[in-house]
Amino acid sequence: MKNNRQFLPQSFEITTWKNLQPYLDTILEMPIATKETYETFLTNISELDSIVSEDLAWRYIKMTCDSSNQELENKYIDFVTNIQPFIAPYDDKINKKVVNSEFKTILESQSDYHIYFRSLQNAINLFREENIPINADLQTLAQKYGSITGSMAVEIDGETLTLQQASNKLKATDRDVRKNAYETINNKRLENKTELDELFSELIAKRHQVAINSGFDNFRDYMHKAMGRFDYSVQDCFNFHDAIEKVVVPLNKKIEAERQKNLGLDALKPFDLGVDSLNREPLKPFTDGKDLLEKSIACFNTVEPEFANNLSIMRDKGFLDLESRIGKAPGGYNYPLAESGIPFIFMNAAGSLRDVETMVHEGGHAMHSFLSEHLKLNAFKNAPMEVAEVASMAMELISMEGWDTFLSNPEELKRAKIEQLEGVIATLPWIATIDAFQHWLYTNPTHTLEERTAAWIQVAKRFDTGITDMSGYEHYLANSWQKQLHLYEVPFYYIEYGFAQLGAIAMWRNVLINKKTGLDGYKNMLSKGYTVTIPELYQSGGIKFDFTPEYVGELFAFVWQELEDLKR
Repeated sequence: MKNNRQFLPQSFEITTWKNLQPYLDTILEMPIATKETYETFLTNISELDSIVSEDLAWRYIKMTCDSSNQELENKYIDFVTNIQPFIAPYDDKINKKVVNSEFKTILESQSDYHIYFRSLQNAINLFREENIPINADLQTLAQKYGSITGSMAVEIDGETLTLQQASNKLKATDRDVRKNAYETINNKRLENKTELDELFSELIAKRHQVAINSGFDNFRDYMHKAMGRFDYSVQDCFNFHDAIEKVVVPLNKKIEAERQKNLGLDALKPFDLGVDSLNREPLKPFTDGKDLLEKSIACFNTVEPEFANNLSIMRDKGFLDLESRIGKAPGGYNYPLAESGIPFIFMNAAGSLRDVETMVHEGGHAMHSFLSEHLKLNAFKNAPMEVAEVASMAMELISMEGWDTFLSNPEELKRAKIEQLEGVIATLPWIATIDAFQHWLYTNPTHTLEERTAAWIQVAKRFDTGITDMSGYEHYLANSWQKQLHLYEVPFYYIEYGFAQLGAIAMWRNVLINKKTGLDGYKNMLSKGYTVTIPELYQSGGIKFDFTPEYVGELFAFVWQELEDLKR
C-alpha cells in the first residue's frame, strides 16, 4: 500500500521525461514566503523523490530477477538514459533553492535538517553538467556486469547449475568433488575474463573523467566526497587496513592452520576452505525459498516479535525473491521502496548455511527500512552505509539466538555458530583487500591489465594467511577480484562493511550482556535514519565508531573467546 500523496496525483506513474517534468517545474516555481511554505516545499521534494526512486527501484528489481528478459532491461536502461539525465540539472537547481532560502537557517539549528542541508551543499559542490551523460553511461555499463555473470552456468555430473548452486559442492566431504567444482566454477569465470576486463577498464576511464570534471585529481578523492564521508578520512581507511592486518589476519591464520590439521592435509588448497573443518556433511538448514522465509520469520520472532511481523508483511506483499536460478542476476540486496514504505529482498539461495546468513543480513537492512519509515523526509531515511551495514551485520550475530529454527540438533546449531564467527574473522581481511585494491586502481587510473593483476596479487598477499596453498591455481587468484560485484556496480562501497562489522560485534556484545538494553540500542540507532552524524548514530546505539588497533583488538578478543567457548 503506497503512502497517500499530497503533491502528485495518486494515479501518477512515470512513463517518460515529459510526463514527469511539469512536477519538477512546479517545485522550482513554488513561492516560499513563510517557514511553513518552506517546509511544504521540502515535503513536496521528498514526495517526488520517493516516487522517482521507487520507480527506478522496481525497474532494477524486475531486471535483476530476470536478467535474461530484454524488455525489463530496456525499461531500466530507458530510465537511466532518457529520464535520469534530465532530472539531474533540476536536482541541482532545487538543491540550490533549498540551501539559498532565508528560512533554511531557522531549520538548520535542528540536527536532522543540519545533516540534510550538509548533504545538499555537498551535492551542489560536486555537480557538473558535463558529468550527466557520463553517469548515465556508467549506470548502463555497470548493469552489464549482472547480465554477464547472471548468465553463467556450469554442468557438473550432468546437472546444469548456477555458480551459486555449484558452490555448494565446495562443502562436499569428497575432496575430488570439491576440487572439480572449484576448477569448473573458476574456469567458467575465466571464459568471461576478457569481456569483464574490458568492461572494467571502460568503467575506470569514465569514472576518472567524472573526477577530473569535478576538480579532483582522481576518482578515489572524488568518491570520498560524493559518498558523504564527512566523519572519517582517506588516512582512516589506511589505518583500518593496518588494524585488520595486525589484529585479524593472525586469527584467520590460526583458523586455517587448525582446519589443515583437522582435515589431515599436507597442503590446504582453496577448495578446502568451504568444507566443514571436521569433514562432516554440509548443514542443510532449509529446503527451498519458502522454507527459508518461514524459518527466518520464526527466527526473528525469537529475537524480537516486531521483526518477525515486518518480515511477514514483506511475505504477504510478495516483496521477496529468494531462490537462485539461471537468468537471475547474482548477489543479494535489500532495496528500500520509499513510497511503499516496505523494502524488497533479493538473493540467490541454494540451500546452504551461507544463505541463512544472507537472509538475516538482508533482513537486518529491511528492519532498518521499517524502523526509519516514520521520519518526515525521505532524505532523513537515507542512512550512510557505515550505519546501514551495522543493521544487517549485527542481525547476522543477534539472530543466532533463533537459529534453532533452522537447525534443531544442538551440535549442528553449535557448528553453525562456529562457522558464522569464523566467517566474520575471514571476511574482514577480504574487505580490507578489496578496499585497498580500489585505492590503488583509482589513484593509478592509466594502469595496464598486467599492472592491475600485479597490484591485485600484491594486495591479496598482504591480507593472506600464507596457509592456503594456491600453487597451480595462480591464474584463478589473479582473476579472483572479478567476482566482487561492488567493484563494477558500486565503486568504493565496501569498506563500510568493515567499519560496520566492528559496530555489529559491539552491538551483539551489548545484546548478550543485556538483551533488552542491547536491542533498544539497535532499534534506537536505526530509527534515527541519517539525522545525526555517524559517530552520534553509533553512540545512540551504545557502541563506538572506532577502528584503531586497540579497539579492534578488544572486539576480536571478545569474538575469539566466544568462538573458543563454542568449541569446548
